[in-house]
Amino acid sequence: MIKIYKLGEEVLREKAEPVAEVTDEIRKLTDDMFEAMIAADGVGLAGPQVGRPIRLFVVIADDNVRRVFINPQIIATSEELSDYDEGCLSIPGVWESIKRPAKVTVQALNENGRPFTLEADGLLARVIQHEYDHLDGILFIDRGDSEFAEKTKEQFKKREERAVKKHAEKEAKERSIAAKIAAKGAKKTAKENP
Repeated sequence: MIKIYKLGEEVLREKAEPVAEVTDEIRKLTDDMFEAMIAADGVGLAGPQVGRPIRLFVVIADDNVRRVFINPQIIATSEELSDYDEGCLSIPGVWESIKRPAKVTVQALNENGRPFTLEADGLLARVIQHEYDHLDGILFIDRGDSEFAEKTKEQFKKREERAVKKHAEKEAKERSIAAKIAAKGAKKTAKENP
């Protein structure tokens, strides 16, 4: 299973590069992304979220259709806006009401390198815009309340610091156990071979 990168990791803030060619490697990546997205109970996942700063994302919205968007361009948005509580696999456990255009028209290549144009509304339109933002290093918290965004960033920074500390403690404990086992072995060898 591929890793989903979390808030605070640099790749999420990079502007993604266009996909030069739709290859078997790209198709394998999109399959892996669908697998990771479904396992994490998500509806969309972009290249930067899996450590690949390239312009592609995958979506399965409320119509249950698997869609791949390679080198997408949003060419039109509606004047009508809608609010919706958004979340993100890169910022787990955080939700905020975000206002976005209710409808979008997007052009992209599919997983076979064929161009298509899609007009979307409802959840699909929202997910397309959310994932498209990832390609420009924009997270949904950037589109909401600035205080909420800062609080969320601080919360994730502390969470990462705790994880690093916990990992260091675990490694130290493992080294200590290994040293005790080695010392016992050396003592036993010394007794057996005086």
